[in-house]
Amino acid sequence: MKRILLTCFAVAAAVMVARAGEREYIWPEGAMPDPQPHQIAAMTDESKAEGFSPDSARRPYIEWCEAPEKPNGVCMILISGGSYRNCCDVRLVKKWAKELTALGCQCVNFVYRTPRPEGLPIYQTAWEDGQRAVRMVRSEAARRGFDPEKIGTISMSAGSHLATLLATSSQTPAYEKRDGLDDLPCHVNWAIVFAPAYILTDGIGTPDSRMGDAPDVAVDACFKFDEKTPPMCFLHGGKDVYSPLGSTRLYRELRKRKIPAELHLYPDVGHGAFGFERAVEFMRQLGFLGALGPEEPLMERYGSDAARSSCERARIWPEGKTPDLQTHQNDPYLEWHIPTNLTTKAIQIVWSGGSYNGSVPDGFEVAPIRRLLNERGMTVVTVKYRHPRPAAPLAKHTTAWQDAQRVVRIVKSEAAARGLDPSRVGVMGSSAGGHLALMIATSSKTGSYLPIDKIDKLDCSVAWAVAVYPAYALTDGIDCHNTHGGNEDSDRLAPEFAFDLATPPILFLHGDADGWAAMNSVKAWEQLRRMGIQGELHTLVKRGHCFHRAASKGTASWNALDRIADFVFRVSSKEPRRK
Repeated sequence: MKRILLTCFAVAAAVMVARAGEREYIWPEGAMPDPQPHQIAAMTDESKAEGFSPDSARRPYIEWCEAPEKPNGVCMILISGGSYRNCCDVRLVKKWAKELTALGCQCVNFVYRTPRPEGLPIYQTAWEDGQRAVRMVRSEAARRGFDPEKIGTISMSAGSHLATLLATSSQTPAYEKRDGLDDLPCHVNWAIVFAPAYILTDGIGTPDSRMGDAPDVAVDACFKFDEKTPPMCFLHGGKDVYSPLGSTRLYRELRKRKIPAELHLYPDVGHGAFGFERAVEFMRQLGFLGALGPEEPLMERYGSDAARSSCERARIWPEGKTPDLQTHQNDPYLEWHIPTNLTTKAIQIVWSGGSYNGSVPDGFEVAPIRRLLNERGMTVVTVKYRHPRPAAPLAKHTTAWQDAQRVVRIVKSEAAARGLDPSRVGVMGSSAGGHLALMIATSSKTGSYLPIDKIDKLDCSVAWAVAVYPAYALTDGIDCHNTHGGNEDSDRLAPEFAFDLATPPILFLHGDADGWAAMNSVKAWEQLRRMGIQGELHTLVKRGHCFHRAASKGTASWNALDRIADFVFRVSSKEPRRK
């Protein structure tokens, strides 16, 4: 059976080589719904070419790209943006086609009618064309050698608005039946949407007038989120005038319905297509690029301390000066890990999670990233804070918070003597440690203990933070899994996060399937944006807590440490913010 299937794929590929660039008009002659005399269907390289005749380009079409050498049974529909005024993403569509074809996907460019129709919603004729195009692509599956239930979309801007309509609203007919082709379903099996425009009600057809962030702003009702809504991957720039909150709100709607999804938010960039590699990881994690390889333990991948020249341990508190001393807790300490080849004067502080009942400075949440940063030339300080949780009436995090604030001050006090920069200090933690990292980052102006010596005259603000699957960050999960998944408007950020004026840029990494919900990270990112602070965020489809403890090669979990190191080196190289 396998040999027969491979033969079918080979035959289909041979057909496609001969037909690369073939256009198929999606409507029978005279059957196109809502025809409008001012509309054309052409990419802008064609419509702006000398001698172009609009009358020769009235009919929307799909254009089959070159067949992949090693087909994987997937078909990707490529959808350009252009404000519903044109189809302008010529270079981007070509790039997607090249990259996805190399991965084994059959690609097809979909060219819909523009400019915007008159007297109808701005998307109406494109949506009609889109549903018909999906049906036509599905009808070609057997002949061209792909699975009719492995059809995805990749899109940009207004094209992402259209792709979101196709993904969330396939059970709502955009037009009345024309012929037998319309008996085929028009759902897609996943959607990758870059910078979706016009998602929220303060930006229907325009940039978002209130940045997508007001009590009366909602997701446009045109998106139905029906039972055929598939997994989706959202990628958006933090400074996009088509608000990235459009993506966060769409992501939340999928989470409410337990539909797997990813969200990737990029700092300091506007409207554009960022993070194609993350989209590939999304497809790989879902199995659309072949079976996942075996999961390999993170500690085995980063098992060597060869890049470290020395390790120095020190107590955090002077004898007899530990605040809120608890006899059942351990004596906390920090360790300096000095790289053999120093390439930066920045310092990264890292601690583990453990529900505030444990702290493991040599475990998988700390040692691998410490080794990677040492390898790249950065000094790392690791911390064993006090645990288990302090006795009531102290909060679960109180003594760990005290230890963490003290560590930041100690590191700053010793940095210059070590040839390092006290203004370039960042913190990182996972799970409960991620909660602790957010506390340090957002609440440095809130004291957790009374000063005991001159070190405590230093402030404990940091220049950046990394929160990896932070727990306990929302009010529906103060001391447990998030009971609502953090998805309700009533699920607010925990009160210990002050988000004061010293709050720095923060990177969030979170599993989409985590019981300590990804909305912990998403809502914290949204609050940063309200303050004008550009954070970065990545959620990982079908991954839970401790998503990178073991991972398959080529997935986001496998590459997570590289995302962290890239962020840390980027933000630590910037000029420190004025206090």
